[in-house]
Formats: sequence, structure tokens, C-alpha cells
Amino acid sequence: MTLSGDLLIGGTNVRGSAAKFSGINPANGSPMEPSFAGATREQVEQATSLAWAAFPVYKETSLENRARFLEAIAEGILDLGDELVLRAIDETGLLRGRIEGERARTVGQLRLFAKEVRDGVFQELRFDSADADRKPVAKPDLRLRNIALGPVAVFGASNFPLAFSVAGGDTASALAAGCPVIVKAHSAHPGTSALVGKAVVDAVAACGLPSGTFALLFDAGFEVGQTLVADHRVRAVGFTGSRRGGTALMKIASERKQPIPVYAEMSSINPVILYPHALLVRSTEIGKSFAASLTLGAGQFCTNPGLIIAIDGAGLDAFIESAATALAEAPAQTMLTGGICEAYRKGVARLSSSSSVSQVSAGKDGTPHQASAALFQTTATAFLANPELQEEVFGAAGLIVRCHDADELGRVVESLEGQLTIALHVDADDVAAASQMIPQLELLAGRLLVNGFGTGVEVSPAMVHGGPYPATSDGRSTSVGTLAIYRFLRPVSYQDFPVDLLPAPLKKP
Repeated sequence: MTLSGDLLIGGTNVRGSAAKFSGINPANGSPMEPSFAGATREQVEQATSLAWAAFPVYKETSLENRARFLEAIAEGILDLGDELVLRAIDETGLLRGRIEGERARTVGQLRLFAKEVRDGVFQELRFDSADADRKPVAKPDLRLRNIALGPVAVFGASNFPLAFSVAGGDTASALAAGCPVIVKAHSAHPGTSALVGKAVVDAVAACGLPSGTFALLFDAGFEVGQTLVADHRVRAVGFTGSRRGGTALMKIASERKQPIPVYAEMSSINPVILYPHALLVRSTEIGKSFAASLTLGAGQFCTNPGLIIAIDGAGLDAFIESAATALAEAPAQTMLTGGICEAYRKGVARLSSSSSVSQVSAGKDGTPHQASAALFQTTATAFLANPELQEEVFGAAGLIVRCHDADELGRVVESLEGQLTIALHVDADDVAAASQMIPQLELLAGRLLVNGFGTGVEVSPAMVHGGPYPATSDGRSTSVGTLAIYRFLRPVSYQDFPVDLLPAPLKKP
């Protein structure tokens, strides 16, 4: 497929009229063809107007047709073949295996939501029959269903060019709920986004859906995103990115005449608590596994473990030695963009310059476009006194907090912000101590795991990828797994409706 650099509005290519930009190959800093032109305010309004017109039709599509639409998108993505894989590699610096795995995840979650749609459970149909003989007041006939919120603005993520992008989890769950979707593509991988966007547009046409069911917009800055969130026809937002970006969108959404929900995944350092007996028997193994998880994808997963909390002792010393040795052999890796690489280096420099922090290990040096892993340590006293040590360094940087005893470890945990994940490493003799902390950890994270690390998010009905602020803007939700569909639904009750007026799903109890 020849990339045109156009927007996709109303099922057709539309040349953007705002500033032009190009994708940049992060491995060498060179621009890639073609150039992409950003959308103007008028073009954003065209997309939202078409989405609003499509909404009443799309939300009432049969469950079978909606499921087939999701499956058609999945097939269209697979049909792109190596063209999609190679473009994504060039635009992100990620390895082929990672891109192919992410493509499989993207296709898999589309198919999973197709199954969820067919099951129809998400509608939560409820029937409460009338009782004219009830005293002292007759009981009305009540029926309830969940309906789609309306058009959803989805922001592509920098670190997942497929699974959290144009046809990623936010788009899949919103479409499954019956919401038209307008995607603001991430400027770091516009070609990848355009290829997937065309697959979605083709599926819209093949399934006979309204042309406004999907749109793809480009922008090198912030205006398109801000305009989308402020538009009165947009009724929810899906976002994966920085805390600054997420909170900016939350502010716009909250100041609208009709405020709307923003489901933003933003910031998490994914603490790992190492218990004493586990360290005594598995310190070397845990250290190696931690180093591998920290450096996975150049540390650019939202679930890479960035914080280790443990009690001082021989076991912790052995863990640090093992992790430090493994990291010293870790090659430098290309990061997603030059800006992300520069921000990572500044974060590492900030930790290096702190008087309360010492560096334990560093990975191998690389090219000017690559970044090296880094591991630091500090005391619990210093960590509690310096809240900035909790700030996320997006990349393969980790901080170890050495605690004197269990009470000090508990105070460190109590000081933490909301997280996506918290991992516990325990042996049988640690279970009693760990069990006392579980209620506290449940308040801090959306996913708790034992003897593992948060990298590797299973797309499952039982998965929660979310957590209390600032991990996400709404800790009651998830952006991964079938539960994500409920973000884009709301309940409506129908009282004493004649059968002819009832929506089709509610006509039969």
C-alpha cells in the first residue's frame, strides 16, 4: 500500500491543512517518507460531526454485525503482512519479534472483544416486572440495559505502535461498546498508524457501517488532541502517555459544559517487594530476572519494574550483586524517539546527581541514539524524605530502597503513589508477613503478582491494567481485557414502556 500522508475522515483520504511532519527513524535520526499534514480545527469538527451522525446507527447494530466488524479489522491488519511490520520497525526501533508479538496481541484482543460482543453480557439486561396489586403503590415495569456513551477520542501511545494505538485496546473496547472512534495518531509512528487506519476504514466499508464510525487524524503538536477533547460530540477519551499529557486532557474534559470521562494511563514505577526468605534462597535468580524485566523493550513498557524495596541483609546484597552483574552486560538499546531518549538521560542524570543516591550498575554504552540501563540504590530514610525519588524515569532505570526492618519497609510502601502493578517475591516462610500487607497493596495497585514482574500483560477477562492515580485517572477501570468495554457504557432504565417502544434487546424478558 502506498502511504499518502492523508487523514482518514468519512472513509476517504483527506489531505491535512495544518503543519507537516515526518516520522523519524530513531535508530539514525533520519526522516521518513511521506510527510504527514496535521488536521485543522475544521477537519477535526468534520470528523466529530460524522462520528455523531454515525452514533445512533452504529450503537444499535446487531451484536453479530458488530462482532464481524471487529474480526474484519483483525483480518485487515494481518493482510498488511510484512509491510506493517517493517514500517513499525523503522519508525520505533523495536525488534521484529516485538512488533510481530504486538501485532498478534492487537489481533487477539480484537477477536476477544468480538467474542465479548457476541456473548452480549456487557449489556447487563435487567427485567423487573410490574405488580399492579402491590400496596400501597403499584410497582412499575422496569427494564435496564447498558448503552454506548457516544463518540470516543483515542490517543495512540508512543510505546505500543499497534496494541495501544489506532486499533489497539481503547479502540477495540470502544467499538465493541457501540461507540464510533476518532483516533489521534501518535506522531512518532504515523506510517504504521496510517496502514492500520486504512485496514479499519476498509472494514467499516466492507461491513456496511456509517462512514463516520472511524476516523484517523494526525498532528505534530497538541491542538488536534485538545480540540477533540473539547468537542461537545466527543463523550469519552482513551489515553496512554505521560502524566503531564493525561492531566492536561483531564482538565479540558472537566471544564467542558458537559464534562466527560478521560481514561488515562499515565505513570507507574511498579514496585517490587523482596521478602527476606525469598532473598535467602533465590537472590541470584531474582536479580537476573529483575535485570531482564527492567531492560525489556529498553524499559519502555508501562509495567517495567522501576523500584525495589527490601530489608537490608546478605540476601539483598546478593540480589544487588546479581542484578548489577546482569545489567553491566546489557547492551544499549534504541529508544522510541529522540525526545524519549533525552528525557531518559536527564532522569538518570538527576538520580546520579542526588546526594542520597548511589549508582550500583550501568549497562554498556551504545550509539548517540541509544540509551544504557542504570541501577541505583538509596536508604528508606532518604526515599521518605525525597518524594521526587518516586518520579518515573521512563526507560531501563531502577532504584533499590534499603530498609532497616519490616516497619521501615511498611512506611516506604505506605508512602507510594498509585501503581499499575506491585510484585511480591516470597518463599513459604514469607507468606505470613506478606499476607498482612495485601490489604494495603490492594489500595495501591490494579494488579498484584507473586514471584514475577509486571512486564507481560495478559489480555484476559480477568486482567486489570489500571490503578489509583497517577497510574490512571480512574482506578475503577482497566485498559486491557474485556472489562475495558464498561468504560464506554452507561446504564439506562426504561419504565412502563410499551413493547413497541422498547429497544430490541429489552423486548423479551
